[in-house]
Parts: sequence; C-alpha cells; structure tokens
Amino acid sequence: MSFEVNTIREHFPALSLKDEGKQRIYLDNPGGTQVPRHVLRRMENYLINTNANHAGMFRTSVESDKVLEEAHQGMADLLNAKTADEIVFGANMTTLTFAVSRSIGRLLNRGDSILLTQMDHDGNIGPWLHLAEDLGLDVKWLKFNTETYEYDLNEAASLLSENDIKLAAINYASNCTGTINDVKSITEMAHRSEAMVFVDAVQYVPHGPTDVQDLGCDLLVCSPYKFFGPHQGVLWGKSELLGKLEAYKVRPADNVSPGKFETGTQSHEGQAGTLGVIEYLEWVGDTMGTDFQGNFPECSGRRKKLHAAMSAIQQYEQFLSSRLIEGLQKLDGVEIRGISMQDDLSRRVPTVSFTVKNKNPQTIAQKLADENIFVWHGHNYALEAIQLMKLEDSGGVVRIGPVHYNTVEEIDLTLDVLKTCL
Repeated sequence: MSFEVNTIREHFPALSLKDEGKQRIYLDNPGGTQVPRHVLRRMENYLINTNANHAGMFRTSVESDKVLEEAHQGMADLLNAKTADEIVFGANMTTLTFAVSRSIGRLLNRGDSILLTQMDHDGNIGPWLHLAEDLGLDVKWLKFNTETYEYDLNEAASLLSENDIKLAAINYASNCTGTINDVKSITEMAHRSEAMVFVDAVQYVPHGPTDVQDLGCDLLVCSPYKFFGPHQGVLWGKSELLGKLEAYKVRPADNVSPGKFETGTQSHEGQAGTLGVIEYLEWVGDTMGTDFQGNFPECSGRRKKLHAAMSAIQQYEQFLSSRLIEGLQKLDGVEIRGISMQDDLSRRVPTVSFTVKNKNPQTIAQKLADENIFVWHGHNYALEAIQLMKLEDSGGVVRIGPVHYNTVEEIDLTLDVLKTCL
C-alpha cells in the first residue's frame, strides 16, 4: 500500500482544527508534534481505569505496572534494544541527560577529556559543560563545515585518536541544519579509543528507523513528544553500562535498571501515551509499510512493523523535503542553512532552517503565524550551531519542520505566504 497521508491525518484530531476560519498548519514539529487518537485513548484509559502508584498489591496498581512494562517493551521494540530493562523513562531528554551525566561523572577523573559537537541541541551540551566545570574535565569540540553542513570524519578520527577522550556526546540529526550524522562510524572511532558514546537522537527518531544495536553506541536519548507522543523523555543504555553506573536516587528505590534511574513517581499516564504512539506506528507499518518489512530480516513481529513504518515515513518526508527546499531556492534572498542538493536529501531530516537577506527571522515567523502557519525562529537551543554560522546577532534562523502528517498542499501554501515576506 502506498503512503496515504489523508488516512494518516484522520488519526490526528488536532489537524482538523481551524481558527477564525483558517486551517492550522503545524510546521513547528521539531519542537513537538501532534498526537494520534491511539495516544489519547491510552492516556484516558490509564487515568480512568489504572491510575495508581507503583508496586501495590491492589488492582489499579497491578494494572498500572502492566501498562508501564508494556511501554518499556514498546520503546525497546522501536529502538531495537535487547531488553526492556535498557529503557529508562523521564521528564524529558534534557533532564535525563543531566541525571545520567552525574552518574557517568563518577567514572571520570580530573583532566579527562570529553568531546562535544557544535551541531547539537544544548540538551546534549549544557549538561556536559556543567560536568566538565564540576570535575575539571577538558572539553574538545567537533565542528561542522558551514558550507557542507556535515562533520569531517577525518577531524573526528583525529580528535578521538588522541586517546584522552572518555566520552563523546554526539547528535544523530541536527535540530537546526537537519543533517543526519554518521553516528555508527563515529562510535566505532570512539570505541577504538575506549570512549563511551552518548547519542542525542531526539531529532532523528521521528524521521527514520533507529537501531541501537547496529549503531553500537552506549547510550541514546529521544523524546516521545517529538514522535507523536506525550511530553516524555526516554534514555536507552547498554545493560552492562546501566548496571555499572551509580544512580542518584532515594534509598528505597530499585537498585537495578530501569527503576534505579526513574526517580520518584513517573508520569504513568505519559508512559501509557507513549505506548499509544508505539501502537499507532505499528499500525502504520502494518498498513503502509509492507513494502519495507523485507528490509529488516533481523526483526520480527512488532519490531519489524515499527522499522517498516519509519522507513515509509522517511520516504514520504523526503518528498516533502524536496518540495520545500526546491520552493525555498526559488525565493530571492533565501539561504538554506543545511544540505540542499536534491541528490543528498537522504542525508538530512525534513527540518529546514533558512535565513532571508535583510529580514529578521522573527518578522517572517510572525507573518506566517498570522496565516495560522506555525514555525519556529531564533536559535532553537542550537546555540553552538547558530554561533558557528555567525547568525546570533541577526536573530538566528526560520525553521520549518514537516513530518509525515503534513501535506504537499501545506508546503505550497507556506511557500506562497513566504513570497509575501520578501
């Protein structure tokens, strides 16, 4: 079955909303996506029928724990983790990263080095800078080429070959440039120097199949609210590493993963909603991803369907990327701050940032908002990337981020409105 975007849209109630007669066009998705009915049903059902705290003997608590176990297993299937115990839920990616950075810090010594990147969101930079300041660590930076918007793998190899780097915090895809990075190759380089690899996959997971076993990294974080779920964060880690890390926790908490990292009472309804998005994506894989299921012979059951779903989504979104980028290239004064050659679109997600000569990004975002078209502007927490591109003083970028529920008609309408902004 081909990708049926109108059928997809029927599952998202928010997509039918209008304001003063104007349809809402959600292109703010890199900051958070809308949710399908699967998510709403799961959250409502949890709060009505199984709303309780953890580990009780009574019915609601027992049923609640079953939902939480299913949610952990669902995320393990989506990321192709070995076991559900490798999945840790938290408030968001940034909070989880701050927490686990403290645990990792207990394995480091003053004078050790860590590698950060200038393409990443500050959620995978700020926690490590704080750790470096607290422990007296040296920070090394992997820049990106401001013409190609990609890392130089030779530079990465050179930095990692010095053998003093104990942790590399890298990003899978950029929330600013949209670049998909070769995480697997960088991980292999890091491991040759016995460095741990922490991957920010927040901007990749919504757009393609994610396989932590194939990537080989040690830890990976993502955000369900960026892939059509509720406001949650998820951390995956290799079981042997999670077992070794000392968690900052209260004394009665579990001493094993994931419980030892899931501090206090979690958002149980949020985990239920995350299970709902897994069920939605399984439906996509079962109905619109059948042509891709053969690409994942190592997977079976729900895992195969989830990876097929993300492949189908990836293919459709490349079509949207092509349409958007081609349209932007026809507008006077517009400069796309990311990979823009049509033959190279497989190396980027559909998040597209751009600047307009002599125009403030906020002004453009406001004009689009006036037409009920939702986009982001500014640095979008990619402070290092904006500074490297020397865009901080001019207001950063305009960022348009379609996902698989957006249509080509929405892209075209957005381009038409942009023409009036120039």
